[in-house]
Parts: sequence; structure tokens; C-alpha cells
Amino acid sequence: MGYTYILECADGSFYVGSTRHLLQRVEEHNHGEGSNYTRPRLPVVLVYYEEYERIADAFAREKQLQGWGRAKRVALITGANEYLPALSRKVWRRG
Repeated sequence: MGYTYILECADGSFYVGSTRHLLQRVEEHNHGEGSNYTRPRLPVVLVYYEEYERIADAFAREKQLQGWGRAKRVALITGANEYLPALSRKVWRRG
């Protein structure tokens, strides 16, 4: 079992991660034992998560969400899925 999760930090920023033990991992973050990113931004609040049968799938989803902008993450968190396609970043390639 694996989870992809989004935490909202005290400064309003988001942190995306993946783990096998969701509640334990959130506690670790809040005790300063999480990531270097969340440590100076405590406390954090779990605002979104997805459950997967395999941790590899949770990790792949983590990497996908890390590439999303703030507006797209907010749409996911709030359940405004109809806005997700319009919030996709456009990749511009030259010639």
C-alpha cells in the first residue's frame, strides 16, 4: 500500500510526498523529521491524499504532482477536477 499526499505548510505553500504510512509520515513532518522543505515551515496540515496498491505508483504520482503549478494543485485539493485540463502548463518548443 502506498499514498501520495499534499501538505499545506504554515507559510501557505504546498509539499507533495509519498509514503507507505500516511499518518505516521505527517506526524514525522510535524516533529521536524520530515523533509528539509517542511522543517522551517511547521506546522503542516494534510490537505489531500490518494491511496495506491503499490508504493511505486504513489511515487510516480508524487513526481507528476510536483510538476504541477499551485493553481492546479488547489483545483485537485478542492475537487474542482473540471479545471485541471485548463490549468495544465503549456510546453513551448522552438522550431
